[in-house]
Amino acid sequence: MNRMAGSDDDTETVAQARAGDADAFRRLVERHGRNVFRLAFRMTKNEHDAEDVVQEAFLRAYRNLERFEERAHFGSWLYRIAANCAYDSLRTRERRQENAEPVVIDDASDGPAAELASGDPTPDRLAFGGEVRTRVALAMRRMSALEKSAFTLRHFEGMTIEEISRALDLDASAAKQSVFRAVRKVRQALGRDPSLRPTT
Repeated sequence: MNRMAGSDDDTETVAQARAGDADAFRRLVERHGRNVFRLAFRMTKNEHDAEDVVQEAFLRAYRNLERFEERAHFGSWLYRIAANCAYDSLRTRERRQENAEPVVIDDASDGPAAELASGDPTPDRLAFGGEVRTRVALAMRRMSALEKSAFTLRHFEGMTIEEISRALDLDASAAKQSVFRAVRKVRQALGRDPSLRPTT
């Protein structure tokens, strides 16, 4: 998993930002911005929404710097904020639209569905990977905002149920059930081949 880990440099930089050093916070943005965008895009599957999530995540982080516990990793703390912002974005989209947005399969190379297809890029593997991407994308269209968020965080970001519950402000049982429902939809989309199915 390529989840953000705390940096030794973050502790001093966060302290400087808390003291009102705007340049220090800019350094935090530069240090973690790419990973925040990657997570936001994986969850929203929309570049414009992902950019909005990045801005909101850093704004929330800046406003809540005083609440950040120094013994924690800033990157992980920021990651949870970003996940929550992305979830909020998905819920807003869900409320605005009766039907899920079309999923652009051809642009899935940076998204979570693409990561289900891995291994040597042989023609058979590439054809197989395209089929998996299509099926998973269709399954994710049938997920609620909560299911999509929980599934992405669990299977493509490698978060534990406890981490997902904290990121999405859920109790552990609700987080686990959301992952379970999402996985069930993916299994249905992938059919009977157990080798294609994600585990909870």
